[in-house]
Amino acid sequence: MKKLILTVAALALSAGTALAGDVVRMGTEGAYPPYNFINDKGEVDGFERELGDTLCAKAALKCEWVTNEWDSIIPNLLSGNYDTIIAGMSITDERKQTIDFSDNYNPPAASAYVATKADADLKGVVAAQVGTIQADYVAKSGATLLEFPTLDDTIAAVKNGEADAVFADKDALKPFVTEGGEIMWTGSDVPLGGGIGIGLRKSDTELKAKFNTAIAAMKADGSLNAMIKKWFGDDAPVF
Repeated sequence: MKKLILTVAALALSAGTALAGDVVRMGTEGAYPPYNFINDKGEVDGFERELGDTLCAKAALKCEWVTNEWDSIIPNLLSGNYDTIIAGMSITDERKQTIDFSDNYNPPAASAYVATKADADLKGVVAAQVGTIQADYVAKSGATLLEFPTLDDTIAAVKNGEADAVFADKDALKPFVTEGGEIMWTGSDVPLGGGIGIGLRKSDTELKAKFNTAIAAMKADGSLNAMIKKWFGDDAPVF
């Protein structure tokens, strides 16, 4: 454990600060719609692409987008492969031991279960995306946790019978739940986390301040709430 902590600290130190360069690299997964996904043109799209571009414009930052698999998204931030994580990442005390966060740009939202039947066994085998607060919750719930690299993989596990249910952000699960479809809601919603924020290296205090100022401005003028409703619907939690 001590060796791991020292390694993480060394990576963070060697990465430097984002504003030392001309371009702020925005790191995202590109596989978690509607937060972020790759569109038909092969470009990063979704709520966080629109939000990130808006925040960069307000903060007078030149930004570019980089994709990275979820399970290594924090280590690659610390090693300097990009300067932010804007990928539907919930703010948690555990993550704050390693990285810093901006103010939240999404309020705390519900997590939920889906399955192929309404009375699925939520204490049986439950699939979740690796490294998420939902996976941590399942592991502590008494169910058997089955982790996968992507949300799509968790849905496939339920469809092919590997898992009894999937537990994930409710907003991310909504596209999979259709009237008369194979996937349906089961169990009760569970509120988790402190909302979603931009992940940053602890050394990037100036960049954090710039994003916080831009996020606060969007909260104050109502444009952030409007963007949330655009991507998540009128019933989405807002500020």
